[in-house]
Amino acid sequence: MKYQQGYTFITLVLILGLIGIFCFLLFKIGPIYMDHSKVLGALSAVEKLPNLQELSESDIRSGLDKRFNLNYVSDIKAQDITVIKRGSYVKIEANYEVVKKLIGNLSALVNFHDVVEVGRE
Repeated sequence: MKYQQGYTFITLVLILGLIGIFCFLLFKIGPIYMDHSKVLGALSAVEKLPNLQELSESDIRSGLDKRFNLNYVSDIKAQDITVIKRGSYVKIEANYEVVKKLIGNLSALVNFHDVVEVGRE
């Protein structure tokens, strides 16, 4: 006897459904990580400032706020960043979470914790 080979309609629908679910999650969660890469870029730009140890906490926050506005970062504000300054030591800490609604009462929660340290304590 010869057997038929190939996908059935139900198998094709299941495979397309799984691909659709993964694409949906990618389109919902992808922008969160895109924003996070912009936050990392802003932190690394501030870290490379030659006079970072001489800037005050408000100047550092102001610089971060300008970079966040320039890059359209909406998940975190400069006020949410912790800046610790002791002498020539500067620690900038971004600890935030993003909640993105998926469907109905189902949401995705993503936590980020980034630290930039310059100088010695």
